[in-house]
Amino acid sequence: MEKRSSTCSSELVEFPLLNEVYSACTIPWRHPSDDPSVTAPIELSWINLLLNTIPSYKKRAQSDSSVPDAANRAQIFASRYAEILEELKKDPASHGVPLDIRLLCRLREQALREAGFTDIFKKVKEEENLKAISLFESVVCLSDSIEDEGERLENLVRGIFAGNVFDLGSIELAEAFSREGMSFSSACEKLVPRPWIIDDLDTFKMNWSKKKWKKVIIFVDNSGADIILGILPFARELLRRGSQVVLAANDLPSINDVTYSELIEIISKLRDGEGFLAGVSTSNLLIANSGNDLPVIDLRKVSQEVAYHAIDADLVVLEGMGRGIETNLYAQFKCDSLKIGMVKHVEVAEFLGSRMYDCVIKFNEAN
Repeated sequence: MEKRSSTCSSELVEFPLLNEVYSACTIPWRHPSDDPSVTAPIELSWINLLLNTIPSYKKRAQSDSSVPDAANRAQIFASRYAEILEELKKDPASHGVPLDIRLLCRLREQALREAGFTDIFKKVKEEENLKAISLFESVVCLSDSIEDEGERLENLVRGIFAGNVFDLGSIELAEAFSREGMSFSSACEKLVPRPWIIDDLDTFKMNWSKKKWKKVIIFVDNSGADIILGILPFARELLRRGSQVVLAANDLPSINDVTYSELIEIISKLRDGEGFLAGVSTSNLLIANSGNDLPVIDLRKVSQEVAYHAIDADLVVLEGMGRGIETNLYAQFKCDSLKIGMVKHVEVAEFLGSRMYDCVIKFNEAN
């Protein structure tokens, strides 16, 4: 049976495996020479990106049956968050500094909670989790049928990318999901061809073949296909190879990201009565509360539980565009690290010089 960390304590601490020089945000939004009182062009483009997401969030909020008077409260949220973003256009320091993706996301979560919403994606997360759970067995059976270790790993990596498509923080993907739902097999087939914009898959394969990590911490991303059909088959393979695996999930809801409590429930539904995950023991699987409440993460602020579990880890995995690309892409660690996710914002694609829906797999050995 998998072990659980205790719930998140209030005090957040620095992730102990970070190298001394650390900056959470990947994309610089302004230059040192920029006038601090004037919104820089890149800041403006990101503010507009978040402005354009408001109708999608408002629609989700309106349909939140757990909130009385949801329609009016959704309008309050939409008006307040739009007002905040317009204020930031006029004065980039009006709601705190530095102005970055973490601040814009936090202000959105605050506006939702002030309007009375705690989890506007709860219903769609539950629906997608049920669909993905029904497919889990077939996905891991396909993986197990691949005899070549390198090919099996590549199949698992492609599954992570395909699962990462289920991201309702992206306007385009949220609209596509509303129209036609999400097919994991179709997403696997439609991945952009290699080489990807950052493509360390061959290096990762080589390391996979020559070493077995003792303990792996994975900062997970979305609910549904992402966690269940992408990350869990990968984690299961690590367990089968003898690694201890810590899955670190958000403390509080944010977009359709999976939370700590939701992940515990998902694992309990997937495990059999003997504590096995499709034939693999979960005795070395730990579910931890990361202490995070955003779709991005600043590793200077993690739960004490995650920091404790990290002390003897020798591989850190940051999965998803928010945690592994928009933040932490260039973060350096005292152990091996893997950043893996899909490019789903035009602004990120422009920064990387990539295609939309391009893939990133960045592997670094211990620095």
